[in-house]
Amino acid sequence: MRVLIIAALTVPLLSGCVSAVKTVVTAPVKAVGQVADWSTTSQDESDRNRGREMRKREEQVGKLSRQRDKAAEKCRDGNNEQCQRAEVLDHEIEALMAEPR
Repeated sequence: MRVLIIAALTVPLLSGCVSAVKTVVTAPVKAVGQVADWSTTSQDESDRNRGREMRKREEQVGKLSRQRDKAAEKCRDGNNEQCQRAEVLDHEIEALMAEPR
């Protein structure tokens, strides 16, 4: 009978201990999970980054194309330097378009 009374009195005390032990034990697991979340890239982030890079590349190609077109026009007017510039810009555009996506 005495054992039952002692056991009944210690149960509320142990529940606090169990809770504290559970917190201490699960804290490192939660911390590792959080670090993993911070160090990995989600699919959404990856898609956004890919879209941003594609738009940036398209802007560069557009800018180089406009420069090449102006140089080609001046080339047709007889400016040999602009003919070379148009050719160089054309190669830059090709190289940019050949980069892996």
